[in-house]
Amino acid sequence: MTADAGRSPKRILILGANGQLGIELQRSFAGRDEITALGRDRCDLADLGQVRRVVAEAKPEIILNAAAYTAVDRAESEPELAQRVNGEAAGVLAEEARKLSALLIHYSTDYVFDGSKSGAWVEEDETGPLNVYGASKLAGERSIAEAGGRYLIFRTSWVFSAHGHNFLRTMLRLGAERDQLKIVSDQIGSPTSTFAIASATRQVIDRVTSDAAESADRSGVYHMTCAGQTSWCGFAEAIFQRARKEDGGKWASVTGIASAEYPTPARRPANSVLSNEKLQLKFGVVLPSWEDALERTLKGIA
Repeated sequence: MTADAGRSPKRILILGANGQLGIELQRSFAGRDEITALGRDRCDLADLGQVRRVVAEAKPEIILNAAAYTAVDRAESEPELAQRVNGEAAGVLAEEARKLSALLIHYSTDYVFDGSKSGAWVEEDETGPLNVYGASKLAGERSIAEAGGRYLIFRTSWVFSAHGHNFLRTMLRLGAERDQLKIVSDQIGSPTSTFAIASATRQVIDRVTSDAAESADRSGVYHMTCAGQTSWCGFAEAIFQRARKEDGGKWASVTGIASAEYPTPARRPANSVLSNEKLQLKFGVVLPSWEDALERTLKGIA
């Protein structure tokens, strides 16, 4: 029996519907569940009262929170707004979900870590964000846990897709305009496509809602990234290599530089690689390699 055959349709509320992950989540769950998908124009996480009203009116069984304050550098000058959206609103969502006995799925970030570890980060490692954005996302994780309801927090990293604002789309634009680009090479992570995240989310939900053996509450934090690792420079080189293969055109050459040569308002962790072992052990979910995810995404753009 397939997962779809074993589960009844659910009332799902998707927040952040117009963002790159929100768009992919809608595609992933379309046609099998009762979806309410709201963008910031209909549910602004900065308005905590509105957040409460929206959840109470929708009465979802599952909340997928893909909404967030994601402007990492701007957050340094807007800490209160970042904290309200990423920290306080996450807690409000968890409180409202608990009232409805709903499952809250919330997406967090590798930036909750300081990047000092030599190997892949596991969920139990000590956190220590280097910037306001990471601190606000960590506050959201803690607020959700403190609310006491059913929740799954998925930490992901270096998110990209065929739409929205992300590193892939920026590189495709700059790579076509310029002959050479200087890209940071001393930060490593796992580029992760929104398709891979949405697909993995769907698999997890199928396990916790349709299989009696998996129906026990598994609330907690899980890492959810594509397999493998690279640097921002390596990611850019892979993008251009595949772009040349697709269209035979001339794309920018890439030169690696140190983070110190490209100062930004917010500090970034040197090592953002997350271990997905817990996700695999608990749910049997394995994401594709970042190279395969990139290939699929580029084919969607072409």
